[in-house]
Amino acid sequence: MVQTIAAQNHKNHVMNQKKNENTISRRVMVGKGFTAGAGLLTSGLLPSAHGILPATPKIRIGQIGTSHPHAAGKLAAIRGLNDIFELVGVVEPNEVQRKKIADREVYRDVTWMSQNDLLNSDVAAIAVETQVTQLVPTAMQCLTAGKHIHLDKPAGMSLPACRAMHKQAEKKDVTIQMGYMLRYNPAFVMLFDIVKKGWLGRITEVTAEMGKFANDSLRQELSEFSGGGMFELACHLIDAMVTILGRPEKITAHNRSSYPDKDTFLDNQLAVFDYPHAIATVRCNHIDPFGFPRRHFHVVGEQGTFQIDPLEPPKVRLALDRPRGQYKKGFQEIEIPPSDGRYDAEFEDLANVIQGKKKLAWNSEHDVTVQESVLLASGMKLSPHLPPTQQNNDAK
Repeated sequence: MVQTIAAQNHKNHVMNQKKNENTISRRVMVGKGFTAGAGLLTSGLLPSAHGILPATPKIRIGQIGTSHPHAAGKLAAIRGLNDIFELVGVVEPNEVQRKKIADREVYRDVTWMSQNDLLNSDVAAIAVETQVTQLVPTAMQCLTAGKHIHLDKPAGMSLPACRAMHKQAEKKDVTIQMGYMLRYNPAFVMLFDIVKKGWLGRITEVTAEMGKFANDSLRQELSEFSGGGMFELACHLIDAMVTILGRPEKITAHNRSSYPDKDTFLDNQLAVFDYPHAIATVRCNHIDPFGFPRRHFHVVGEQGTFQIDPLEPPKVRLALDRPRGQYKKGFQEIEIPPSDGRYDAEFEDLANVIQGKKKLAWNSEHDVTVQESVLLASGMKLSPHLPPTQQNNDAK
């Protein structure tokens, strides 16, 4: 399946070709989804200091939903950052689900609230951790109530709904922080910085994979999504790819269901992203017994390469055609210091945004571009409720 995204303006493309090879064009550096004021160039990816000073008063925050695969981890991060956040309550309207998880350590002693009570409270922010189908509708209610949100991935199954969500955030002057966890992975933070500095030269190749072995229960659960694992899991990689390369010109999706007699789950997928000077490939394989340790993200430029393999805990191998900063010419292993928690940096960054200390490094245009790319890479429709003629227009 081939879908085309509008190409970059030809004039800008020609101008970028004329730039010195030791620099990175603004488009390649931050992608079409970033502005000069909100992009990686100016705002930085992480809090200015890890473990920011306690806010006075603490940021009041709540969580809606416990069904997302990341829900417990996100709540643990919030509760662990108790010098920054005050957890007001958790919403889980499904009584069966609430009883199922109530005795888990992270949920013990939390205040269970109705959604209306949380939305009408004085919380500044809400983490949205519902089932994927309810993420965007729930986010819209939070934004309408004037709350900043941390929204787990992916941003629903409708591009128009995603766009409407971001318009609502702009209208209410609040922030949507997408839960693409690799943004704050220390290896990716280093990668983004090195790309920003131009040390790899013009990027020509990205190859990435994010898979795991899915048992029958998980296969049945993920069969709900027509986009398979590429939609539900590999969206993390697509977000990182768009961060360094920007908006792709064309996306070709290759999807396979290995056990059609069992279910409809797309368990072996490859997406090819075409750029003016680069080809990127993203794989998602849910029939790989070693899927988790084989997760990787490799970037090749005209002056160097950057390999993250595996993604967690991250290991980095850097190769440069000349010495750069403290790094030598040739291949070298880079020691990545362990992070405090998988999601801690996300919420520390959100705190700085809420306190007005910075803008989020990924703006709404970037997030919409990622969502569009995720849908096309998964073989899904951009506008599931629109006729084909409007589908084509939406892709331009």
